[in-house]
Amino acid sequence: MPDAAFEPARPQVLLGLIGAGIQQSLTPAMHQEEGRHHGLRLHYQLIDLEKFGGSPADLPGLLNAARKMGFAGLNITYPCKQAVIALLDELSDEARAMGAVNTVVNRNGRLIGHNTDGSGWARGFRRALPDADLRCAVLLGAGGAGAAIAHAALRLGVGELRIVDADAERAAALALELNARCEGHRANACVTAEQALPGATGLIHATPTGMAKLPGLPLDAALLRADLWVSEVVYFPLETALLQAARALGCPISDGGGMAVGQALGAFELFTGCEADPARVERHFHHLLNLRESR
Repeated sequence: MPDAAFEPARPQVLLGLIGAGIQQSLTPAMHQEEGRHHGLRLHYQLIDLEKFGGSPADLPGLLNAARKMGFAGLNITYPCKQAVIALLDELSDEARAMGAVNTVVNRNGRLIGHNTDGSGWARGFRRALPDADLRCAVLLGAGGAGAAIAHAALRLGVGELRIVDADAERAAALALELNARCEGHRANACVTAEQALPGATGLIHATPTGMAKLPGLPLDAALLRADLWVSEVVYFPLETALLQAARALGCPISDGGGMAVGQALGAFELFTGCEADPARVERHFHHLLNLRESR
């Protein structure tokens, strides 16, 4: 048996995730497992703002440290997807259009921002709901994930997008920006879900509500109807309170797992230059979920 000391060293890739309350994230395990299949020694570090009482104000120091330590890249999540933009050297066209970054790649010391949220959501949505009626969708949440999904939804063919956010000004700003980029006046800001849902054919949920650490519903369940499709971004738990209520009514649904896998596929290629195997990543994602739920 050959001595391990004489085996050729596998390329090492150092990655990280910056966000708040991210201890339950499956992203590190997904990237590390896929890296193994590509012959990479991939280490993925959680940088949890909640662990050290941090905030987006700590981003300059964290990005500088990642640059100095040779990180190949970083995933960015709540609440930093928009705050990180001003600190980067360059933005992809996608990230610039969406006004949010969830993936930062280190190219010879230059930090380049990308966004795989929109493409990740669209991939999962098309697989789960290929025949969805796209005439009118309501989007709950106009933050980093919501902004990316809004752009992707219009590109996917949603005829009218009604945007609801706890910050009414943020919803209005997103609608204005979307209408400036897309033909026709297809985006509108609404004050409440109750105002937005009549006549809608679908509902997209893009806020943290429903996560294990933020349980509950993002709207009154009485507003749901059997003829609405419902798309969720939260994946832990995979069956959120929103999806439980929607499933009970018979609504067609798309869970947050599709977006989680789609995001990872895009980010992995940006970080490593290797094309991830979608079926393998999806199998591993569900394996990880099953392990967690069985504990």
